[in-house]
Amino acid sequence: MTQRDIRKVAVIGAGTMGPGMAATFARNGFDTALYDVKPEQLDKAKGAVDFVYTILTGGGFMTSDDADAGRARTAYTTDLAEALQGADFVVETVPEKKDLKQQVFQEIEALVGDDVILATNTSGIPITEIASVTRVPGRVVGMHWSNPPHLIPVIEVIRGQETTDETAQATTEIVEKIGMVPAIVDRDVAGFVENRILYAIMREALHLLDEGVASAEAIDTITKWGIGYKLAVIGPLELLDVAGLDIYTSVASYLNKDLNASPGISQTVTDKVAEGKLGIKTQGGLFDYTPEKIQQLQQQRGRKLVAARKALSDA
Repeated sequence: MTQRDIRKVAVIGAGTMGPGMAATFARNGFDTALYDVKPEQLDKAKGAVDFVYTILTGGGFMTSDDADAGRARTAYTTDLAEALQGADFVVETVPEKKDLKQQVFQEIEALVGDDVILATNTSGIPITEIASVTRVPGRVVGMHWSNPPHLIPVIEVIRGQETTDETAQATTEIVEKIGMVPAIVDRDVAGFVENRILYAIMREALHLLDEGVASAEAIDTITKWGIGYKLAVIGPLELLDVAGLDIYTSVASYLNKDLNASPGISQTVTDKVAEGKLGIKTQGGLFDYTPEKIQQLQQQRGRKLVAARKALSDA
């Protein structure tokens, strides 16, 4: 199967990622079904899709006519069979629980033909484990989007142990078709590439916070305006060549031993979770929020991500 065979996409799960993913498929010409078991979640998803299109039209990535066309191509349903009817490509984005994902894949597989590609947006569960409960594991592939999915260009295409070349190639082609940047992950390791690197950064950042080395504000400022600013243009492995492998060897010889390698969770985080302070969803986590501030941050971050993507694309 290649991209010319894929006309309808089904997105299974309308939570944090589903609406942005569905909006991206639909605005790029695919008939798209967005499924969720909860009617109220689908109602929220419609508003989320409108917000996505507002951000993208405001950033110059699409016109209002494009947005209307995307809405027209999007169907919302609580009926899984209806969502899957005629689908050529299915991507699951339900909560990050292996048993749940395996159950969903079995339900999907019972309703589609053997030539339909089944992708998972898992953040880190090995694709091979999800595919192990399916009848045709070769058509199962990882398709890991980043949040917000309509703005972050890279999508990891992860090969499970049984994923066929045809499945990986067709998934790569559909990523390109929707204007995103595919990155092939050849070995199926937990967390894949993006989250392994991201969680290493977050572990060290939290360790520095736990040890009182700097405030949360200072750590984020240094990361955004130093590390993040550079890494948006020069990847970490490219940066090694820029700095010099001899310099890296010298610094790493003493610094690596001092970096946090604890397998545990930061005490700051465990304390916050125990207090019920989970982040934006509870209006308090490592930082404090009001409903007004949350809305302001979402709009501000959306505008900045749009501007950053345009700047990097034009470079």
